Amino acid sequence: MSETQAREEICRVGKSLFDRGYVHATAGNISVRLAASEGGGFLITPTDACLGFLDPARLSRLDANAKQLSGDTASKTIALHAGIYASAEPFDPSTQCVIHTHSTHCVALSLRAVGEELLPPITPYFVMKVGHVPLIEYHRPGDSAAAAKVAQAITHYGRQGMPIRAVMLARLGPNVWHQSPAAAMAVLEELEETARLMTLAKEPPLPLCGEQIEALRQTFGARW
Repeated sequence: MSETQAREEICRVGKSLFDRGYVHATAGNISVRLAASEGGGFLITPTDACLGFLDPARLSRLDANAKQLSGDTASKTIALHAGIYASAEPFDPSTQCVIHTHSTHCVALSLRAVGEELLPPITPYFVMKVGHVPLIEYHRPGDSAAAAKVAQAITHYGRQGMPIRAVMLARLGPNVWHQSPAAAMAVLEELEETARLMTLAKEPPLPLCGEQIEALRQTFGARW
C-alpha cells in the first residue's frame, strides 16, 4: 500500500467507524505502518481529530522513531501503536494497521469484567476472527505503563503459539491490528458485536467447548 493509498484508506475507515457509531466526538485513532519503499515510519490520525471528518493531507507523518515529520500534531497514542507494531511483528509480520476506539459495548463490558480476558469464546466468528482479547487494567490515557502492559500481553500470547490481534484497555476501549485498515476494522466489528451479545444476554452464555474450538482451528485456522 502506497502512502497515498494509506492516507485515503485511513480516512475512509475513520468515516465508516464514525458514521456507524463505533467512535464518537474526537475519540479513537488509526495508524498505518508504511513500507520501507514508502520511506518507512507511520501515519496516524492527529490529536483530537474526529475520525468522521479526516483530511488525508493533514494526517500526521512520523519517522520510524515516531518523530513527527509533517501534518497536524500526532495523537498521543503513537507510543502505544508503535509498541504494538514492534511486539506483534515477530508473530505476525504482516501487521500494518492499528485501530483504537471507545466502542460502547466493549467499554461497558470492561466495567464489570473480571479475569485476564474481556470475553470467553461464545461465538464461532469471535474465535475465528478475533481470538483472545487480554484485558489491560486501567491506566490514564497516554500512560506509558499501559503500552508496556500491552506489549507484554502480545509477547506472552505469541510465545504460546496464540498470536493476538486485539487487547482491551479497561474503561477506555479496544486496540486491534491487522494487515490493513479494512482488515483491522473487521476485527473491531466482530469484537464489538460479541461484546454487545455478551451485554445483552440475560445469563452469562456458555463458552464453546474444547472440541468445538478445535474443529474451528482445524477447519478455519482459528487463532484461539
